[in-house]
Amino acid sequence: MNSERRSVIKELLCSKPFVSLKELTDLFPEVSSMTIRRDIDYFEQQGDAIKVRGGARSMKFITTSMEEEFPSRMQKNIPAKEALAKKAIEMLETGRSFFLDSGTTMMMMASLLPEERFTITTTGPNIAIELLHKKQTIVNLVGGMLNRDNISVSGTQALRFLDDINIDTAFIVPSGASAQTGLTCGNYSECELKKFIVEKARRVIVLLDTTKYDKSLPYTFGNFKDIYMIITNGRLPEDIANAAEENGVLVVRA
Repeated sequence: MNSERRSVIKELLCSKPFVSLKELTDLFPEVSSMTIRRDIDYFEQQGDAIKVRGGARSMKFITTSMEEEFPSRMQKNIPAKEALAKKAIEMLETGRSFFLDSGTTMMMMASLLPEERFTITTTGPNIAIELLHKKQTIVNLVGGMLNRDNISVSGTQALRFLDDINIDTAFIVPSGASAQTGLTCGNYSECELKKFIVEKARRVIVLLDTTKYDKSLPYTFGNFKDIYMIITNGRLPEDIANAAEENGVLVVRA
């Protein structure tokens, strides 16, 4: 009966983005809500769902990214990424704990990092490998579900890992930024992780190249009130500049 019930739940997770706890308890009145919660835990461990308030979100629907794959992005805007990375490195201080976001700009920052004693946590396996070339740097690699498009780790396991890590400064790269929608990305699971980092870090520094201006993707993970500094390679659009000024955000040109 246990396997039959989970088989039905698996079919539901494959057919719709959200399955509510109420829906499942109504569907299986012969078992307790605690048993249904254990079923949700099971599917979360299997990587089929993310447990959320009131039920579970299907990974089939939320792992789809609206962003370009990593290799194609790696070849674009290289001078801008290098300029942003070099300016971001100026903000590093030894003896502090840093978070490096995933993505091509962070990959550039990791490759240019000086040989000093830093403690860095990252959700990018490729970034962690690049950081291994820096002999004095202590590297924490977050574990969890791997997004093939962004080469980034996210999910409940990643959040649990990060809950035990102190972050002084987080370097975040949004996929888009606008005055209306704030900082956005195209993947729900990655959004939840970035949101957690933004709330946890003492300071958040956003690296924003001109291609991200006035661009809005489906999921917002932060707003201008959450940011300490924006590092950009161009002149911010007026509405974004105004939002930054109203929230006391430092704007630095690379």
